[in-house]
Amino acid sequence: MQASTIGEPGRASRFARITELAAAIAHLLARLYVAKVFFMAGMSKTGNWESTLSLFEEEYRVPILTPQMAAILGTGLELTLPVLLVIGICTRCAAAGLLMVNGMAVFAYYHVLADMPVALQDHLEWGLLLLLLAVQAPVWTTVDFWWVRARLNRSQRSAG
Repeated sequence: MQASTIGEPGRASRFARITELAAAIAHLLARLYVAKVFFMAGMSKTGNWESTLSLFEEEYRVPILTPQMAAILGTGLELTLPVLLVIGICTRCAAAGLLMVNGMAVFAYYHVLADMPVALQDHLEWGLLLLLLAVQAPVWTTVDFWWVRARLNRSQRSAG
């Protein structure tokens, strides 16, 4: 038996498996990193609710919603969506939801962030990671992947 060379299928399939593994690990690490950022933000808001309400009333400029509703909704999303993101349940929806929370935070607090380029850069980087997570198909480190796979297997068995 001859050893595989670069142009042969054996080498290509090994390379594909390695890149698939690397992509899944990168996906998991991105989910863990972004989830921690938003979950910790939500936890800090629950630590002192009066201060949180004060921030939403005086600092954050959230349109349409009352400051109380914005505080409840924002905090609730920061505490629930990261959990879904880490587990990999509704991963794309959780990432899209956090992307909207991040965008609203930048919009509502831009008058302060504009003078803090490092903080604004953080929001841009989180947004980019969330966008990538929102558009990428489920990988094997998510519950979504295994759920879709089980549904496909079930439909193939019933069709065949």
